[in-house]
Amino acid sequence: MTASSPALIKARRTIFDYRAIWRWHFYAGLFCAPFVIILAITGSIYLFKPQVEAWLDRPYDHLTLTGKPVSAQAQVDAALKAVPGSRLRTYEVRREADDAARVVVGKKGENILVYVHPETLRILKVINQDDRLMDIDKTIHGELLMGDNGSILVELAACWAIVMVVTGLYLWWPRQARGLGGVLYPRLGRGSKLFWRDLHAMTGVWISGLALFLLLTGLPWAKVWGDSFKEVRRLTGTAVAKQDWSNGRAGEKAERKALDASGGGEHAGHMMGMDMAGMDMSSMDMSGMAMDPTPPLDRMVATVRALDLPPPVLIAPPSRKKGRNASPDWTARSDTPNRPHRVTLTLDPDTAQVIRTEDFASRHPIDRVIGYGIAAHEGQLFGLANQLLGVLTALGLITLSVSGLVIWWRRRPEGQLGAPPALPEGRIAAGVGVLIVVFGVLLPVLGISMIAIALIERLALRHIPGVRHWLGLRQANPAA
Repeated sequence: MTASSPALIKARRTIFDYRAIWRWHFYAGLFCAPFVIILAITGSIYLFKPQVEAWLDRPYDHLTLTGKPVSAQAQVDAALKAVPGSRLRTYEVRREADDAARVVVGKKGENILVYVHPETLRILKVINQDDRLMDIDKTIHGELLMGDNGSILVELAACWAIVMVVTGLYLWWPRQARGLGGVLYPRLGRGSKLFWRDLHAMTGVWISGLALFLLLTGLPWAKVWGDSFKEVRRLTGTAVAKQDWSNGRAGEKAERKALDASGGGEHAGHMMGMDMAGMDMSSMDMSGMAMDPTPPLDRMVATVRALDLPPPVLIAPPSRKKGRNASPDWTARSDTPNRPHRVTLTLDPDTAQVIRTEDFASRHPIDRVIGYGIAAHEGQLFGLANQLLGVLTALGLITLSVSGLVIWWRRRPEGQLGAPPALPEGRIAAGVGVLIVVFGVLLPVLGISMIAIALIERLALRHIPGVRHWLGLRQANPAA
């Protein structure tokens, strides 16, 4: 078929070029497949975080007590002593009195979890939170253990996975199908070649909606997209509260290090308030002052425990930040995985009474939409059914990736990558151009990678005969 043939001209004038979409789908799938498999496996494990952590923590629950538990402040002091030079981050209010106290202390930007016997104050376990099984799994899932660079790589793979799913749906769309075989279910008994093709297409269409949902709801965690989203919200005035999800751990650790450097020591968090050391008490009129000997933390625990918030419930001391944003207030929050049920309380440092409540309904609509999405992404929005639906989607993505690789491996020509043939020189179809612009704007990492690939192909790869043949590229036009 010549470049000027009527058939080719007509094909170019259609909204979408089938071969161009096919080529996009091929390269997106080939690049994404290894990452999709890793993300699907680690994501499936993380779906069951509450069950896994409850199972791992069972040696520290329902301990044998001979009397009553000691005060929360005594438990915190024991934890701080176990990690010299640390300061209190959070104290977890457990529902059962015979559970070990969970105290998170900070040191040099690290969060360290200390399990303390509630009665004897014996230290049962000390572990960096980043070294816990589910935190390692989350780091692999979000950063491939490579920090911000890994986060960007995962974001790039997720963006190309979106391209893979969208283009796959276009390629699957029945045009001359006879029956539902090969469209909604695989045709059996007609050879392995057709089986793998049908398995790939059928799996893709059944899980495409769920897969796109998981990919899109994961973007708020991504480094580039997440930072861009925060900046857009700042400029538009929609970031009215601190978001309760993080994008990239480097910034989170830097913030923790700044907090640790701002003050505090081994007993930071104990008796926060007035420093009475060196003061001449005889010169003060104490008649009108009601001195409560109960440590502030214990008063906060009593207030919060009575509210019966969804667990886990964490109490944090006043921030050590300096400046106009500094506050003497304590905070307590329900950190339940089902984010729409989360509540954050601000507590008066003197009376331990709740002075402000922020629940999910009071947050900005954007935060609520993302909160629902993240809760569903993590499998915590509607219980076990949510978790099983997430596992089903992950298995579908693995099947999609493996079947795609099998099809490619069996069909690839000798000595070539096996990419669909490139279109002759000419303008791209209008629909493809619109897709490129939309994807590039909404997914910045994808847009940058598209520009980089186009430049590398045009300026370098086309001019190397062996590489050009292996990739199936058009020969460079000297006049161009």
